[in-house]
Amino acid sequence: MTTYIHPSADVAPDAVIGDGTKVWHLVQIRPGAQIGEECIFGRGVYVDAHVHIGNRVKVQNYVSIYEGVTIEDGVFVGPHVVFTNDKNPRAVNPDGSLKGASDWAVSPIIVREGASLGANSTIVCGITIGRWAMVGAGSVVTKDVPDFGLVVGNPARLIGYVDENGKRV
Repeated sequence: MTTYIHPSADVAPDAVIGDGTKVWHLVQIRPGAQIGEECIFGRGVYVDAHVHIGNRVKVQNYVSIYEGVTIEDGVFVGPHVVFTNDKNPRAVNPDGSLKGASDWAVSPIIVREGASLGANSTIVCGITIGRWAMVGAGSVVTKDVPDFGLVVGNPARLIGYVDENGKRV
């Protein structure tokens, strides 16, 4: 297998990219990111520093994956999904000084094996999305999602369960 990185992609020299992964147009992968084998990254994806992504993960166009995110094997991330990483983000400190890296409190997100995140969903930090769970398009996920759980809405609510093929049970 051959790893492919499009000439327009910006990949940090110390990022680890597994065999057979394809990194397409205008993708940015920051230092310390670890990406598994046979992944696909669509146009305009942003992968922040120290993000961990497993094998055979599909990340569609214009997804933003910020520091603190771990995505396990076989996950589907739909177009324009956003992961947050600070519960109380601010641009400046109370004294008006610009916040720096040490001023952020990163809260992790874990997306377990086989989960699917629908287009335009927002995943708020500090949660876990369970194995083979499914997040509906446009949902804002603010709480943990159980294994095989199906969540939709803003805020996302559990409305049922799906099987490994994504069909409601």
